[in-house]
Amino acid sequence: MKDTVLLLLETSTESCSTVLTKGGEVIAYRYTDQPRSHASKLALHISEVFAESGLSIAECDAVAVSEGPGSYTGLRVGVSTAKGLCFGSGKPLIAIPTPQILAMAAIGRAEKIVALIDARRMEAYCALFDGNGTLLKSVKPIIFEKNSFKDLLDEGSVIFIGNAADKLKSVISHPNAIFDQCDPLAKHMIIPATEAFIKKEFKDIAYFEPFYLKDFVAGISKKKLL
Repeated sequence: MKDTVLLLLETSTESCSTVLTKGGEVIAYRYTDQPRSHASKLALHISEVFAESGLSIAECDAVAVSEGPGSYTGLRVGVSTAKGLCFGSGKPLIAIPTPQILAMAAIGRAEKIVALIDARRMEAYCALFDGNGTLLKSVKPIIFEKNSFKDLLDEGSVIFIGNAADKLKSVISHPNAIFDQCDPLAKHMIIPATEAFIKKEFKDIAYFEPFYLKDFVAGISKKKLL
């Protein structure tokens, strides 16, 4: 699998990034944090990474895209683009959950990782991982309040990573809390996308739909939030 070529597309938040990877190494990369630019930038980025690398979609082994939760517009553009590329080329489609992409950027930085995706107001979607990026609890909605994640933080260090990290930082304070306000990036899809390719965990191009941010259904609970 050392020569596997993957095209990685990350469009689940306001930023947009594209990576072409061969054998697990980045060979071309494009990024923009210009809001609402996915529709105008993604196709250009794909064209540029192919031109820079001298490769084409025909030489890719698969296309991977972020599946959310996240922005409706960003996910729609990313998934429709990935589907179009796969349909036209016959390449398989891989989908990587956005929290998993965020967790890859936090490996080794704390005992636990909480990926946070903004859902407006004091709301977010969160998922819990161990310090090596292994999923412990799947994504769920949460409303931030002063005791959010207290039990988890009392157990040890936790890094909160994603575009809702600063929002959480404004309401909780704990010596074991680390905050990293950031967007998910395509370069952090390399490991999970490669693993999915090896395991042949491919999506049905005709029926796959991303995880859009839907009507919020979380409530503040006195029980453990994770």
